Amino acid sequence: MAARRYKKTSYLAPSHPQRISSTSSYETYEISFFPIMFLNTLFFSVAFATLAAGHGAVTSYIIGGKPYPGYNGLAPESSPETIQFQWENMHPTFSIDALKIRCNLGTSAQLSAPAQAGENVTAVWKQWTHQQGPVMVWMFKCPDGFSGCIGDTKGWFKIDQLGMWGDKLNSNNWGTAVVMEKLEWSSVIPKNLAPGSYLIRHELLSLHQKKISQFYAQCAQIVVSGEGTATPPAEYLYTIPSYAAQDDPGVTVS
Repeated sequence: MAARRYKKTSYLAPSHPQRISSTSSYETYEISFFPIMFLNTLFFSVAFATLAAGHGAVTSYIIGGKPYPGYNGLAPESSPETIQFQWENMHPTFSIDALKIRCNLGTSAQLSAPAQAGENVTAVWKQWTHQQGPVMVWMFKCPDGFSGCIGDTKGWFKIDQLGMWGDKLNSNNWGTAVVMEKLEWSSVIPKNLAPGSYLIRHELLSLHQKKISQFYAQCAQIVVSGEGTATPPAEYLYTIPSYAAQDDPGVTVS
């Protein structure tokens, strides 16, 4: 995807948890927030559509070139066995402290997908309609395998993100605009990451509606293989929910 070149952005995720380098030792790249000098009259160019029209969820994955179906929360009885945590619905989460923000209340999946460190994991959406907001991709290591691993401790680390590029907040120069155009998002698993069982979490934060932030997240299970030995240091690890404050300037844009 062409937008992957924007490694430095003027808007990043709430509290700016750093990205893990996928090509070398764990490092950060320089980041900075958009100055908090918003006008009260600021509005976004995309009008707020009906709630149902704006909702979305990851519905499948492509890992190492192989497709994997996602969970069908709209018709659970017909949903195939999947690597994706069962999710409750496509509705947004409005509070960064809500349990739903972690994996859309999903807690288990029947399958897992093999993934080689250094290769792409692509999440696919059937629909997405909001163009203002960041995309974030997180991982969580399950030290004892997937049984009972729901990502409820301080172990989440970010491997990818794209916020806003340029200096126009009221624009379509955002990560979620890329998702709207492509209906997919590809991230490279850090090539130096230690092998093991991991949850991978895709999060879209929609900022199209003034002062009302909308979080959309889904989780899946992957088993990483490779020759890497790296694990994120403590300062890169976060707890979800509550990885940032609700009044963080990256959460509430006014």
